[in-house]
Amino acid sequence: NCASLYSINALTNHLKSLGHKVPKASVSDYLAWFEDAYFLFSVRLYDASISRSNANPKKIYCIDHAMVTSIASGILVNSGHLLENLIFVTLRRRFTNIFYYKTSAGLEVDFIVKERNRPTLLIQVCETMSNPAIAARELKALQQAMLEQPDAQSFIITRQETAKIPAELTIPDTVELMPAWKFLVLMDDENSSG
Repeated sequence: NCASLYSINALTNHLKSLGHKVPKASVSDYLAWFEDAYFLFSVRLYDASISRSNANPKKIYCIDHAMVTSIASGILVNSGHLLENLIFVTLRRRFTNIFYYKTSAGLEVDFIVKERNRPTLLIQVCETMSNPAIAARELKALQQAMLEQPDAQSFIITRQETAKIPAELTIPDTVELMPAWKFLVLMDDENSSG
């Protein structure tokens, strides 16, 4: 499941539940091989402590969106996760220091990009902001992260919306809300100019 948290222990236990007797070291090796082949990418939690960052679950992304949809059953394909995967692949073409972020209150922001000599980016990916409960949850996490990372540029990326925000929510002026296509063009323009 792309854009999902995983740990080597959880993957090993899942394989054992399916009847495969695979040692934890082998599962770790297989993932490393997929990453060496630039097929899968693991994203760590952003933390000042590298040991804490490594000890926490990682998020997994795949370079090939068609592969993700072809091996998942129709029930398991999560279009929000596919959108997040697309945004990750776009970021990966441009940046190397990509993490996911957890606020001090335990709220998750999909991406924080920390590159030397560049502004920090906080990016929340949400398929749609039209559902008030989902929009409020996504915005709350981003606003908390913005307090903890005050110099960051902040984005909410949706599938195609820019204005269908529930009336009861106010997006701060410091957050750029944009559809995925516009974000992809923005990243492509930065690639060609930088």
